[in-house]
Amino acid sequence: MARSDWDNALAESFFATIKRELLGGRPWHSRAAAHSAIFEWTEGWYNTRRLHSSLGYRSPADHETALAA
Repeated sequence: MARSDWDNALAESFFATIKRELLGGRPWHSRAAAHSAIFEWTEGWYNTRRLHSSLGYRSPADHETALAA
């Protein structure tokens, strides 16, 4: 499998997760409200606290900290 296939798989997994966990089929009052919710979900939950099986059940923030050490 080529590197670009893996990159695409990660992006598809992320977008599937955000659709399932945040967006769903719910209506948004404005594009700005949806943008704000996506930013808060990504920076406040997905990157800092949500555990990822592909990262050894660590959050991306914890994984990056461990790599930097």
